[in-house]
Amino acid sequence: MTTPSTPHPDYARSLEYLFAQTRAGAPRSAGRMRALMAQLGLLSPRNVIHVVGTNGKGSVAAALAAAYQAEGVRVGRFLSPHVSDFRERIAVDGEAVSEAEVVDFVARLKARGPLELAGAPPAFFELTLALALEHFARRGVEVAVVEAGVGAKHDATRALENVRSVVLTNVGRDHLDTLGPTLEDVARDKADAIRPGVPILSSATGEAVAVLAEVASARRSPLFLDLPKSRLFELPTGAAPRSPTQERNARLAAAALRLAGVSEAAIATGLQATLPGRAERFSLHGREVLLDGAHNPDAAEALLELARPPFVLVFGAQRKKLGEETLRVLEPHAERVVITDVQGEPSALAQPGRNHIPEPREALREALSSAPKSAQVLVAGSFYLAGQLRPLLLQSTLGAGASGTISARLSP
Repeated sequence: MTTPSTPHPDYARSLEYLFAQTRAGAPRSAGRMRALMAQLGLLSPRNVIHVVGTNGKGSVAAALAAAYQAEGVRVGRFLSPHVSDFRERIAVDGEAVSEAEVVDFVARLKARGPLELAGAPPAFFELTLALALEHFARRGVEVAVVEAGVGAKHDATRALENVRSVVLTNVGRDHLDTLGPTLEDVARDKADAIRPGVPILSSATGEAVAVLAEVASARRSPLFLDLPKSRLFELPTGAAPRSPTQERNARLAAAALRLAGVSEAAIATGLQATLPGRAERFSLHGREVLLDGAHNPDAAEALLELARPPFVLVFGAQRKKLGEETLRVLEPHAERVVITDVQGEPSALAQPGRNHIPEPREALREALSSAPKSAQVLVAGSFYLAGQLRPLLLQSTLGAGASGTISARLSP
């Protein structure tokens, strides 16, 4: 949960500046991030845990950071995307970066004048990572848990040094347009997170395992896979994940922590960490609402492990092909489907024969009113959609307006 921050009058304008740096097709490379770090005088934290993968990165990273905090280690956490508040992305010992620090960072950026990285200005994700690195340095972070954005080979987080372990959750079919076109291509891109001699831990299965083994061997990096009866991946006593996917994520986090020498008690505490918009449950108008940012087929399959079919589904997605693939996983288990728009953009999934309600608040209202008393309402398809509806769910009434936090224009 994001900790409260003293409101700053220039915070909203500072976020607008950062979000304005979001550009489709912007160049991506570790070299660009290294250049930005050099220009801003930023260094990698002393110890970095690099978390990569298609799904589950945020949950694993949250567990790692919470465990280090329980161990008494000053820990920084960098996640994406945010759901309700930009400040969710950057935290030290569970305390989010303050609004004042965001404002100060942006003010200094503007005062420097235009920054150029290989002919193109820095993008939103690069600037956000730079803010995190600066914040970690100011707070004297001992360990930084850093979640990659998209892939690894060309991701800004690949620029970081002092990586002590790489944690790779899984390899799925998201971002095939960027990392593909094949699943093996995606696996190779993510496997590039492996640094020479640095341990790699993974829950990956299938053809991705062979790729990881090949790259780890070439770089002389110890590879630890979540195999049956692996003592390293055992859950601590009392841990009780709610689904097979949550169990895999918990086992992976436990293994990475155990390998680093973190105590069993701290591991158990860390595995209790939660994040907004990840299998989050609410009670509204006497019905349970399950809110999740599931936006690809693998994430939808994981969400079904926690759902209670037949449910009423509120679904919004921005990428048509991936949205259709994700919807195909969920729709057979739904009693009724309501398609809605995301961030005011007309839904690419709206078509004749589908119930399309453009406004997400009205779509949720319709789902609640049409759902049988015992039915669950499921909201999925996009972290953007989760960010739009979560404030309403927190207020436990559809009649109230959304909170004042800026949750628009999420970026990977």
